[in-house]
Amino acid sequence: MAFSEKLRARYQDILKQILQSGLYKQERIIHDKQGAKVAVEYPPGNAQQELINMCSNNYLGLSSHPEVIKAAHEALDHRGYGLSSVRFICGTQDIHKELEARLSAFLGTQDTILFSSCFDANAAVFETLLDESAIMISDRLVHASIIDGMRLSRAQHDSYKHSDMKHLRQKLELHQDKDIKIIITDGVFSMDGDIAHLAEIVQLAEEFEALVFVDDSHATGFIGKTGRGSHELCQVMGKIDLISTTFGKALGGASGGCISGRTELIDLLRQRARPYLFSNALAPAITMTTCKVLDILQASTKARDSLERKAIWWRKALSEAGFIVVPGASPIVPVMLYNAKLTQIFADELYARKVFAVGFFFPVVPQAQARIRTQVSAAHTEEDLRVARAAFIEIAQKYDLLGKTKAELLNLQL
Repeated sequence: MAFSEKLRARYQDILKQILQSGLYKQERIIHDKQGAKVAVEYPPGNAQQELINMCSNNYLGLSSHPEVIKAAHEALDHRGYGLSSVRFICGTQDIHKELEARLSAFLGTQDTILFSSCFDANAAVFETLLDESAIMISDRLVHASIIDGMRLSRAQHDSYKHSDMKHLRQKLELHQDKDIKIIITDGVFSMDGDIAHLAEIVQLAEEFEALVFVDDSHATGFIGKTGRGSHELCQVMGKIDLISTTFGKALGGASGGCISGRTELIDLLRQRARPYLFSNALAPAITMTTCKVLDILQASTKARDSLERKAIWWRKALSEAGFIVVPGASPIVPVMLYNAKLTQIFADELYARKVFAVGFFFPVVPQAQARIRTQVSAAHTEEDLRVARAAFIEIAQKYDLLGKTKAELLNLQL
């Protein structure tokens, strides 16, 4: 079918509605390496400005770390640019097997399988491992990739209220006759920054003979005493059946991901997971560099410890200033504004004050839950955080936002 003027008008109208509703997302263009400060062009065509970066997943500051960059160069020199093949044909290198073994040891699991992204990993797992006799019971705030992955599965689906263990118990009781039950949750929830109650989830799973799946993308490398993740923090290492995580955040920030867990489940994914069987093998540069990142993490917890201290300071500083901050214990600190248009105005005001943070609004978060999601990095200096805090307060005072309720913020005339 030709792309007719009628069709063109249809899509233009959709885009116009998105723009008028205040939900249009605009990309900022970075002109240098990822880091605590970045040179940003916004809007396109304007002069670049150096901004304090408060919205990156670069939690440990490793995205541009000299040892990480060196490892990537060495990988290119010794293993090439890409494999031009899927794993089971001629795409498996020794470094793939090495990384899988090292991740299993680091996460405290039996085996690991690599994917080109954690999104692909989450797309693979439920379709492959579950049939119509299974029930997936997920937290209502799981990541979009998990939601899409569940949609691909023939298994039935139910959900429980966010981190509500009483409601989870009710759902497990309701579905206790199912052949396979799997509890699905994020470890650290990406939009709110709070941490799942994994100890209670594991207890319920043992009581009802359910599997447990945890996406730990916003935890691996820095949550827990040695950065193993939310399962280390909650003292349930070895009791999680499946962990998905990414190499695109704390572990170097490029791309790639994995599923780690029980041997039989990982073996079945190797045999039948479509994103694994029909996607090129993980690039050598990412594979070898992730091994180097694990070297760095296991040599010292200095970056993790620094991040923890700075995240605690930042959360407390915003809360004491009068902002509505989602409670939590991670470096993800959402400042709740609720109003989608307000978040965009606030982000532009931050930009004018040389602070880089963007508004999150529907469909990234539910309606009337718009926010500025801030993220702390080990690479931030104390001065960076003080400057950013001052900018937040100045803008809030300009628009008289401090002390306002959710209803008042939603009805704010802009």
